[in-house]
Amino acid sequence: MSLSLPGCPRLGPALALLLLLLGPARPISFQLPGKARKCLREEIHRDTLVTGEYEIGAPPGVASGPSANLKITDSAGHILYSKEDATKGKFAFTTEDYDMFEACFESKLPVGTGRMPDQLVILDMKHGVEAKNYEEIAKVEKLKPLEVELRRLEDLSESIVNDFAYMKKREEEMRDTNESTNTRVLYFSIFSMFCLIGLATWQVFYLRRFFKAKKLIE
Repeated sequence: MSLSLPGCPRLGPALALLLLLLGPARPISFQLPGKARKCLREEIHRDTLVTGEYEIGAPPGVASGPSANLKITDSAGHILYSKEDATKGKFAFTTEDYDMFEACFESKLPVGTGRMPDQLVILDMKHGVEAKNYEEIAKVEKLKPLEVELRRLEDLSESIVNDFAYMKKREEEMRDTNESTNTRVLYFSIFSMFCLIGLATWQVFYLRRFFKAKKLIE
């Protein structure tokens, strides 16, 4: 199957696949029970733009509005975004290192209230190519629609290449770790073998002396 764009020759299957990958990501929605805390985690590469939108709906049948706190942190506990009494908003940050990032929603209930119905949380978080606003880029650089699509394809291709490079690096690190572990196991096995040989030799000489002392052998 091939794909055509206005003013552009027919594109190959690989390019069509890249265009399909550029489809919009679906937001995540879940129920947040009263007095509960739910977190979402994701690994993101370094120097990557991360943007997101969130909306917390009021529990059905409750006159008061939604009440929850949002906090986004990295694995070291550094706070990248925090919002008290969050209802609806946006956030953006750029990662400094490859890390595991966590977005936590914590239900906040007034003192003295009983069981409150679940709140609906909708989170749409994007990073990398998805986080870029190509409409603004097109306005600033005065790009044509076809040029914008090609720019997106270029960024996506670069992102895929970077992912493969990272996976290759991790594979090399794991291979080095395995080789180092195998070498240590080999040395430990040799050491254990010499210890067993030494122990067996000592037992033979000890038993020989013992039996001679008991005059059981000459």
